[in-house]
Amino acid sequence: MQDHRNEDRSTAVGRTVARASEALAELMERPLEPGLYLVATPIGNLADMSLRALSVLARAQLIAAEDTRHSKKLLSHFSIQSTLTPYHEHNAERERPKLLARIRAGAAVALISDAGTPLISDPGYKLVHEALDQGLTVISIPGASAVLTGLTSAGLPTDTFLFAGFLPPKSGPRRARLSELKAVPATLIVFETAPRLAKSLADMVDVLGPREAAIARELTKLHETVTRGRLDQLARETDESETQKGEFVVVIAPPSAEETEITDERIVAELNHALQSLSFRDAVRGVADALQVKRARVYELGLTLARKQD
Repeated sequence: MQDHRNEDRSTAVGRTVARASEALAELMERPLEPGLYLVATPIGNLADMSLRALSVLARAQLIAAEDTRHSKKLLSHFSIQSTLTPYHEHNAERERPKLLARIRAGAAVALISDAGTPLISDPGYKLVHEALDQGLTVISIPGASAVLTGLTSAGLPTDTFLFAGFLPPKSGPRRARLSELKAVPATLIVFETAPRLAKSLADMVDVLGPREAAIARELTKLHETVTRGRLDQLARETDESETQKGEFVVVIAPPSAEETEITDERIVAELNHALQSLSFRDAVRGVADALQVKRARVYELGLTLARKQD
């Protein structure tokens, strides 16, 4: 009986492999229309490369890559021989018109980043913006994303989230940015580098308090780890002297109801500031819209404030 089950499983696996090969072959036979293709690549595990992404990269006349040395390894692994050209923050202004000209001339150009989905923390959005302005076709080929992989691994609310990219490298600007994010009613996702992780976590504790959080490292790779706990606990467990490599995804729980409550004192403070440059009516409308509270409430507090000042 066991032998029959193993044989059935082996047969099923063989059919899956055959069907995947057929699907890829069908994609490869189709002509690739001119346009800009935003192709997601693996963030670590090469098996995360989609069939559609493989077919686009293999058929593209040109692949614009953030780091061609890194991307050559990926393309070589899948025996893809399309032409590579560098496109990164240091040469984007010079290379962007050339890429757009190639597309206008009828080429299919693919854009890839070092890992994951293009345009996330890289200069690709300007290329997309100009391509759309010129009426060129832009097609996104979805796939791996460190942002979503970290979020879905964290065990924190996923209904509303905000990706804030990399925090500033220095403590002062970093704390200021965290203060701006503190009241956002969403799960926060940030990238951080290994040398800055410990100090960044310490600033998060001071500004955001002991929220639940998760630190994801080496996502999709052999030594993937997701450490969960309160920010203060995670900060204590992160040693500044650790010689860790790579980038981290830090996922932080939304603020509690108490943190997001809009007090009368805060409304009055915002009104005081707004009234320095706006009329009473415009100040009330602006504060109500900014704080997402009823205008009637702001209006009544404004009248009380005006009576006190008189």
